[in-house]
Amino acid sequence: MALLDVNHLDVRFAMRRGDVQALRDVSFSLDKGERLGIVGESGAGKSIAAFSLLNLISKPGYIAGDSSMVFDGQELVGLSDRALRRIRGHRMSMIFQDPMMTLNPVLTIGDQMIECLKAHRRISTRDARKISLEKLQLAQIPAPEARLEQYPHELSGGMRQRVIIAIALLLDPDIIIADEPTTALDVTIQAEVMALLLELCEKHDVGLILITHDLGVVSQVTERMLVMYAGRVIEQGPTREIINNPLHPYTQGLIQALPQMATPGSRLNQILGSMPSLDNLPTGCAFHPRCPFATLEDGRPRPGCRDRVPGLSGTEARQVACHMVAENMPTPPGQADQLATAEESQ
Repeated sequence: MALLDVNHLDVRFAMRRGDVQALRDVSFSLDKGERLGIVGESGAGKSIAAFSLLNLISKPGYIAGDSSMVFDGQELVGLSDRALRRIRGHRMSMIFQDPMMTLNPVLTIGDQMIECLKAHRRISTRDARKISLEKLQLAQIPAPEARLEQYPHELSGGMRQRVIIAIALLLDPDIIIADEPTTALDVTIQAEVMALLLELCEKHDVGLILITHDLGVVSQVTERMLVMYAGRVIEQGPTREIINNPLHPYTQGLIQALPQMATPGSRLNQILGSMPSLDNLPTGCAFHPRCPFATLEDGRPRPGCRDRVPGLSGTEARQVACHMVAENMPTPPGQADQLATAEESQ
């Protein structure tokens, strides 16, 4: 049985003109110690999916329909706030994009870590400080004793993100959800932070849900991945299988748009158009206005693309939502290794 099992997740926002669906029929699972990547452009629904797990959807947003999220045998949908607090930050921790928005600017690092421990455990200040120091050391923060007395603004961006990782590990969670944890950092610091997060998850058998738009990072860190578009999962399976042989035209476009996939000196590849607004989705497949395969060679629309929403099909391990999956052009073999080599060289 999976540690986390999400089925038919439907998230909506109640607006004056009617409900807007931010997530539609999203399903996935996570085993203990497994690393799952969720990728897609801005507006695809990646962060909403993560926030839903911890019930951090702000009103007018709400979880609707037959949504089910089972964590370690316990249904999270409909759980009381008090019961959720025993899970949120304790058994499931989250690392947000901007550490300065997460950390309290008027409290020292030590005060914030001690407060977090005391909120979930009956523990003395002395013991809480000792655990905080151990977690800072685990996050490879130099001079951890001094850091406990510092305020967030006194630390660099990379150091603040390491502090957030240490806080996420405070209560020995089963799952860490990392929402684009390196977005605000420079490239070298990004690599250090991701290597640290991967090492800690592997060492302590912690499940990781990594939300990112960086397919290079996903190819190195995760074992399985979901590709999302306009609130739906359009492809999922083992990371290297998807990167080596993407079946959905959108996934193919994302990979081909990476700088390392273009010939040096030539223009970068791109997916034409932009993500549609959730309150004005195209009919049929939401990707069809941008899809190079939605129109046949003779100019006629491909059957199904404009009038039917494709469902996920395939094996349990590898699924794709595309009407013409059998006709997709295979990606050249060895593409995952090419991505990894390019990332390492950076």
